[in-house]
Amino acid sequence: MTVEETINSVEKSSDFFKLKAEEKWSHVAMPLGSLGILGDDVTKICAAERTITPEKRKKCVVVFCADNGVVEEGISQSQHDITTLVVKNMCTKDTSVCKMAQVAGADVFPVDMGMIDDVDDETIINMKVARGTANFAKKHAMTDEEVLKAIKNGIELSKMLSEKGYNLFALGEMGIGNTTTSSAVASVILQKEPREMTGKGAGLSDAGVLKKIEVIKKAIEKHKPDSKNPIDVIKKVGGFDIAAMAGFIIGAAALKKMCVIDGFISSVGALCAIKMCPDTKDYILASHISGEKAGELILNEMGLKAPINAKLRLGEGTGAVMFMPLIDMALTMFNEMVTFEDINMEAYKPL
Repeated sequence: MTVEETINSVEKSSDFFKLKAEEKWSHVAMPLGSLGILGDDVTKICAAERTITPEKRKKCVVVFCADNGVVEEGISQSQHDITTLVVKNMCTKDTSVCKMAQVAGADVFPVDMGMIDDVDDETIINMKVARGTANFAKKHAMTDEEVLKAIKNGIELSKMLSEKGYNLFALGEMGIGNTTTSSAVASVILQKEPREMTGKGAGLSDAGVLKKIEVIKKAIEKHKPDSKNPIDVIKKVGGFDIAAMAGFIIGAAALKKMCVIDGFISSVGALCAIKMCPDTKDYILASHISGEKAGELILNEMGLKAPINAKLRLGEGTGAVMFMPLIDMALTMFNEMVTFEDINMEAYKPL
């Protein structure tokens, strides 16, 4: 299917199953609403999957790896060789997300969506669009063909992993310079000044942040991306990881599968997906409020609430993986807890 056909195949989640799930929660032997956001997320899963007996999660973390040409402008402490190094360590299960995923019972899939270097390892999924984006300070980050290929690759990847039985996807990323591309995309789509959307990334100084803001501001002025067209915005000032995450979310939604977004960068990918296809919002779970400057602002824009507020800024999908055991626990309570009727107790009633 084309990108447009996939978007058109996404269905809004079921109001009927949402109500049935809420009714089931009202019988579970605990105070009403006492699981807070986690309880709401279980209800959201039921509505999306059209069930009140959601099956056990088969979990994976999809880490979209890509390099960004704007690094040439000195907006990061590191260069593309660090992307390569981290991805190599990911293939040997020696990065943060790999260690956390082992605890969460999730498989990790690093995906080369646009790295400059090749990583020769059977673990990595090669969907390389190009060897990094162009430097958006000088020209569009991508061509028309490249941005569509990245989105389509994300859609294809969601289908491929769904066919392997996965039904809960954490979205992560790895790529030097991708907080800059994310800030640029978010600034345009939300029509905010770059200074409102730009943080320190992987640890820039105050002077480094000011330079980063200036690079983004000049690029937006130069390329004039259309704020109402997320594909145009990604093409001009985005990254292959953002494009592919947006495609993955749309593809998963078309298959009625849930995605868990991590922090700032995957939130921008989700924002682009929602702007392309509003009903994808029904298939997105937020894991945490990023410590990056615009993290909470973007979640609010999407109308998503996150249960974890630990000021995380680690990346790789680590916050989304941290969320997975929490949702497993909430699903277990929904499926297995005794009811008020079982223990001969009067049910709690709203006051």
